Amino acid sequence: MLKTKERRPAPRTPRGWAIHVLQEAGAIHECEEHGWAKDRADPHAREHAFDLAGQDPPAGLSAADAVAEVRDVLDSIGDTCPECLPGR
Repeated sequence: MLKTKERRPAPRTPRGWAIHVLQEAGAIHECEEHGWAKDRADPHAREHAFDLAGQDPPAGLSAADAVAEVRDVLDSIGDTCPECLPGR
């Protein structure tokens, strides 16, 4: 029997969509303890996210605006969780 993965509802804002694209590309991940997004600093994953954004922008955004939104979100995310103690 074929099983499918349950899909999450589509994000409703450009920022939510960009976060989803970055997660799908593996460019960001969540802190396991606090849920904050963290940058993985993987240049290949970032490039993949930009490619995805340009190829399939959400309704109402041009490809260039979609790539810019992904870039803005990525620039706003650090590589550490603000709630974790240093060294985690």
